[in-house]
Amino acid sequence: MIFEDGEVVYGIEEERLSRRKHAANQFPKRSIRACLDDCGIELADVDEILLPYRPELLSKLLSSHVQNVVTNPSFFRRSAGEESSGSLLGNVATVTDTVDKYLGARSDELVELVEQRLANQFTGPVPPISTLSHHRCHAAGAYYPAAFEEGLVLTADGRGEYDSTVVWRAKNGELTRERTYEHPNSLGLLYGAATEFLGYRAFNGEGKIMGLAPYGEHNERIDRKLRSVVDGGVDYDVTEVTTGEIEDGVEKLEDMFGRSRKKEAGEYTDWEQDFAFTIQQFLEETVLDIVRAYLRKFSTSNVGLAGGVALNCKMNKRVMELDAVDDIYIQPVAHDGGLALGAGMLHQKKPLDMPTVYHGPSYSNNEIEETLEKNKLEYEQSDDIEREVAELLADGKLVGWFQGRLEMGPRALGNRSILADPRTEASRDRVNRYVKHREEWRPFAPSMLEEAADEYLENAEPSPFMIKTFDVRQEQKDDIEAVLHPADDTTRPQTVNENQNPRYYRLISEFESITGVPVVLNTSFNDHGEPIVTTPTEAIKDFYGMGLDALALGDWLLRKP
Repeated sequence: MIFEDGEVVYGIEEERLSRRKHAANQFPKRSIRACLDDCGIELADVDEILLPYRPELLSKLLSSHVQNVVTNPSFFRRSAGEESSGSLLGNVATVTDTVDKYLGARSDELVELVEQRLANQFTGPVPPISTLSHHRCHAAGAYYPAAFEEGLVLTADGRGEYDSTVVWRAKNGELTRERTYEHPNSLGLLYGAATEFLGYRAFNGEGKIMGLAPYGEHNERIDRKLRSVVDGGVDYDVTEVTTGEIEDGVEKLEDMFGRSRKKEAGEYTDWEQDFAFTIQQFLEETVLDIVRAYLRKFSTSNVGLAGGVALNCKMNKRVMELDAVDDIYIQPVAHDGGLALGAGMLHQKKPLDMPTVYHGPSYSNNEIEETLEKNKLEYEQSDDIEREVAELLADGKLVGWFQGRLEMGPRALGNRSILADPRTEASRDRVNRYVKHREEWRPFAPSMLEEAADEYLENAEPSPFMIKTFDVRQEQKDDIEAVLHPADDTTRPQTVNENQNPRYYRLISEFESITGVPVVLNTSFNDHGEPIVTTPTEAIKDFYGMGLDALALGDWLLRKP
């Protein structure tokens, strides 16, 4: 992400360019180049580079991690090697390695490594590089775009440097750390272990477990057994499960419940649904207790949320509905993909208006037509693309919608979207089966006109980033069956106003003029397991590889026979 004069000018996640989901362990050379190219500059023209990580803070973990090495046999296997596991020499070597690792971590070494990589990838001198605390960057992303000047900011994820959950007091443009829950006391890691236990991958499938949870119900045996080893509340402690690696946590859950992990995702038993319900409920109740306690302590009614855990929309709903909360801001790019955004805000330390997250590349009609011609495709130019697509949707067609600048964050918000009629369950099932190639129990979300939110949602408020969940008014449920969670009839909407996205707003308005419903089903434009599409070529490839009926690229329209 690149800032100019305190404003975001361009941003894109590396995964959208490398085409590898989450771009784990990839140096972000493609996204850096994209930022520079958009601004028409070279790396040497940048004034300063900010890294949202401070390695020297790892030293705060030294005592807990030495204890892990001494008490957890799996640490020997992972660190010292199987052949020395359990031997006195091997144990001493592992402890020594751990001490060296945490005492030797320094920002200057990280900076030197990044400088070398940048020098190898780009020409000219490398600008000065500064390091910033991981969780402070998350907190900045939840504070500086918010409408409030003072409040509580809660950041929660798997781990930053040494911290997993942090309570911040936000006041007068400053963020003060009030309480730190140190790794491995991590809500993110607990949820990650549960995710892996249920057959999905940690740090990737947590949203699916959140979606599974409403199919379950309170199960006293599961709840009692879980709470026999973890404590909730403001002084929560989940380290019995989260000490070690994710794999260790999964093994502890297996031992605890006398069940093997699910080998692969798919259909779920009642017990598995109840387990998902229990983990989700534990997360919600713990976060609610922390929020209540520190709202009282700070004498405030304002809340900001960030970190990967803040992508849990069901949890966000519970926080929103607290009587003690008047205003809430949830960073839409809440996961680590938003750290660059928070780092830039932290550097500026001033309010930053953030009405959208359309920060990525866009493609002109001429560029799109060149791609269509190159691939010898049949297409037509539309004089009214919004009306034509609205008619297709009203007729039950599934449409790829590729317009304007690419969104940042995990949600498609009307520029790289797959759209469908929201009115029937059959529409939802068709998208799951023929387009997204995923489990049929998983729900979809709507985009709706902002002015219609009160008509459809209980306790409605603007929700432009699809990161809040709402109950739906009983009298409107039949109109939007495809975008209700089948188990609890909630929905996770994107509200759209004309200033945020004029073309998308007009499309939904045209759909309303045809059907009387100011809502469309909106899911991300990507096939199962891949990042959201970035380029016209990727959109075309997915169009022909999925069960889509039509594709709108700018003003150009492609149809299948």
